Amino acid sequence: MTTTLLIIDPQVDFCEPQGALFVPGAPADTARTAALLSRSIDEVDAVHVTLDSHHPHDISHPAWWVNPSGAHPAPFTAISLADLLGGHWLPAAADDSGETRAYLTALDASGRYPHVIWPEHCIIGTPGHGVAAALRAPLRDWALRRQRTVGYWRKGENPLTEHFSAIRAEVPRADDPHTQQNLALVTALRRSDRLWVAGQALSHCVANTVRDLIFAAPELAPRIELLVDCASPVPGFEALAETFVEELRAQGAQVTTAG
Repeated sequence: MTTTLLIIDPQVDFCEPQGALFVPGAPADTARTAALLSRSIDEVDAVHVTLDSHHPHDISHPAWWVNPSGAHPAPFTAISLADLLGGHWLPAAADDSGETRAYLTALDASGRYPHVIWPEHCIIGTPGHGVAAALRAPLRDWALRRQRTVGYWRKGENPLTEHFSAIRAEVPRADDPHTQQNLALVTALRRSDRLWVAGQALSHCVANTVRDLIFAAPELAPRIELLVDCASPVPGFEALAETFVEELRAQGAQVTTAG
């Protein structure tokens, strides 16, 4: 039996109190994930870690947007297509207007998530982009003990689309294969007889990664074990996490704990 551990976005900006988009439950989640990997080092055959990876200039960061007074939106502001068309929020760079409208139009049509402005987070090259300290030694120990490499998968580098899921962006772009379905990751995870899922945040990146994975590989649903004591929602978005967990149960996946 092949056991895989998929850890979604276990990064400093989410998992440590100084992080730019700190999830309060994440330190305990990360500690439990680290303990699970350490005690299951001979049982886990593959480890995959996704990494949220952004530029400061990003459609989901405050600096992208201004209101008629020239002020940037506060983090957690929701911006709709109607807000854009009404002139309530506009791209700070006029050159971004067409792309911004196209993105919000496509996102609105998908009906999956409203567009939310986040604090600048997981900026490439900054400490916040790195893996949380509690997981570094267990990941290294696993790699050396099993003589294998951890699979690291970056997502979110295209500033023109949100990229919660590690499988595809919220609005995939025809001009950027990295926003389209990540067939390499899907193929790697398909090898799992048992797929443990942990990481941050349960309401967004965990939820969408698993949803998109099951859409791409439906046969994986009964092999997935969501470790709910190793993932927490962004505060204020608890209902999204609860909805996802119920969806997952209905699809035949297991909702369990690391113990």
